[in-house]
Amino acid sequence: MAVVGIGADGWAGLPGTARAALLDAEVLIGGERQLGLLPPACAGRRVPWPSPLRPAVRGLLTAHAGRSIAVLASGDPMFYGIGRALTEELGAGALRVLPHPSSVSYACARLGWPLEDTETVTLVGRPAARLAAALHDGRRLLVLSADAATPAAVAALLRDRGFGPSRMRVLEQLGGTDEDCLDGTADTWAHPPGDPLNVVAVDCRSTPGALRLGAVPGLPDEAYESDGQLTKRHVRAATLGVLAPAPGELLWDIGGGSGSIAVEWLRTHPSCRALTVERDPVRASRITRNADRLGVPALRVVTGRAPEALAGLPAPDAVFIGGGLTAPGLLDACWDALPPGGRLVANTVTLESEALLAEWYGRLGGDLVRLAVAHAVPVGGFTGWRQAMPVTQWSVRKAPSTSSGDNG
Repeated sequence: MAVVGIGADGWAGLPGTARAALLDAEVLIGGERQLGLLPPACAGRRVPWPSPLRPAVRGLLTAHAGRSIAVLASGDPMFYGIGRALTEELGAGALRVLPHPSSVSYACARLGWPLEDTETVTLVGRPAARLAAALHDGRRLLVLSADAATPAAVAALLRDRGFGPSRMRVLEQLGGTDEDCLDGTADTWAHPPGDPLNVVAVDCRSTPGALRLGAVPGLPDEAYESDGQLTKRHVRAATLGVLAPAPGELLWDIGGGSGSIAVEWLRTHPSCRALTVERDPVRASRITRNADRLGVPALRVVTGRAPEALAGLPAPDAVFIGGGLTAPGLLDACWDALPPGGRLVANTVTLESEALLAEWYGRLGGDLVRLAVAHAVPVGGFTGWRQAMPVTQWSVRKAPSTSSGDNG
């Protein structure tokens, strides 16, 4: 199967190898716009992708098995394109991928931005809220738009997150004869919706005094909407350090509260996954708002009481228990759910839960530590220390070859 990347310049922009693959194909599969770029000489049967696309891939390919197929993709098929889905279905060896310059390559060429220093965020089929995690003063971003309404949505999000002064350029029909660029700032963006084929370039500039969100765990407590059920900043940073998120891993956050542990787990890498279990529906809704606000709308919130709510959930790579430790069977259920090599971390401030952690520490080992934080506060005309409640933390890793823990 040939997978052919095509740009806004259509047939004229294709090299000879790509043209030959399209001319020889008995079946041509692609979006309506892409199929419309082909000349009549491409005589294969034209089949538009249905919507939603991903669930239809296997059935569509099966329906045309035994015939030569060429699939059309925008730009580089392996960059947020159909190439990924086809590789997952058929394997790389079944495909002949013929890429075209991607919209990101074109955009960086027009802007004079080094591609390796430019972060790309796609909003195609994804909520605009995920852009918030990439916003840092001085960074350059390219946003892959879903449609003509995306630039206005990006401007609104930038204003809402304290990045109104950011310069925005909307690059339309890149590489085509109708290529155009709209310029402005998020604060003053008033351009009407233009061409649906566009990329948004953002020079991130924050509003003076805006809350600064760093790239490592330990965001300011003020970044979260909370009713007080929040793992505080310094303890949160220490907890994420022990949880040690790695790309692609899944976290269970039990007793989510405000969702801060799961949110900051997800912010460490775009491929990280997390779900949080919270029994209070009001808090569960608050967790969702915090996740959207901080750029990780993919956080899955399970409303229910653990351990019952854990049934049927995908196996975690790590578990954090921030509340409900004394619920009968909770620690057992979390430990049983972990695969060999998985990590469990539990925090508590109560004597009853501390005694339970000490018991499990005696059985499985790991690390049992007490985290104490004090803040300087006014004492009359002087300054003294105010001690926060100490947090007892137990962390353990499930041994690769047995069901017991180790001392890691």
